[in-house]
Amino acid sequence: MNRRRFIGMLGAGMAGYTLIGRTEGAPPRILLGICSGLDMAEKLKAAGFDFIEGGVAALLKPDASDAEFAPVLAQLKACPLPIRSCNGFIPARFRLTGPEAAHDAPLAYAVKACRRADAAGIPYIVLGSGGARKVPAGFDLAQGQTQFIAFCQKLGERIADGQVTIVLEPLNKGETNLLNSVAEGVAYVDAIHQPRIQLLADFYHMMKEGEGPDSIRQAGARLRHCHIAELEGRKAPGTKGEDLSRFFKALVGIGYAGGVSCECGWPKDVAAGWKTALATMRKQAGR
Repeated sequence: MNRRRFIGMLGAGMAGYTLIGRTEGAPPRILLGICSGLDMAEKLKAAGFDFIEGGVAALLKPDASDAEFAPVLAQLKACPLPIRSCNGFIPARFRLTGPEAAHDAPLAYAVKACRRADAAGIPYIVLGSGGARKVPAGFDLAQGQTQFIAFCQKLGERIADGQVTIVLEPLNKGETNLLNSVAEGVAYVDAIHQPRIQLLADFYHMMKEGEGPDSIRQAGARLRHCHIAELEGRKAPGTKGEDLSRFFKALVGIGYAGGVSCECGWPKDVAAGWKTALATMRKQAGR
């Protein structure tokens, strides 16, 4: 990736992208989920959530053999609530950027996770992995960006025949120094140019970086998944009464019919927190 071209893409507009998820004559339906283990799926279904989001290491077990994964796969398929996504993709032991970057091992790990997501019917994997992608101090940031893009391009090529889609997660600067906004994410997705590599918007990280809902509108059809938490303390929706409806309005405006996962802290009375969070999100999403 030419540095000048990439920087230019960061400032480019989003003309030509179509909306997703909109049925003619009907408003899009945003799905509301929660980051959780399988053990909570039955209770979360009863509470009214649409899906759960698990962890790659816990659910897809890329470090385990196929024989070890087989009973886990049966559990995933039997989960009473759809598993729509998994996060915690690339462990920090892998280096995607910097002088010690080596892509073969993390690619093998990632491809195995993707194949297992396909087998389990999990449509999205979140590529946050701030530690793995962080550009080391003293290393050229633009070169690190090029390395990360190259990794994602190779991953996209290797999973092109599959079903799972990788969504890049912009993280605030306190967590990593590469890809810190949804607006930047648009340029990364376009530079990577692989159909299986798309974008995520996390309302918490957006607010931490002072990024508003216009970036969601800019992202358009590239946006395939979202995370939510209130800014203060990264708590569950409804904890402090923060109004996040502007983000939901932007999602509705682009015809988004994907998921929004609670990735946040919960009160001691977790069941009450679930109820409050779900009611808050439904109200703010206009459901």
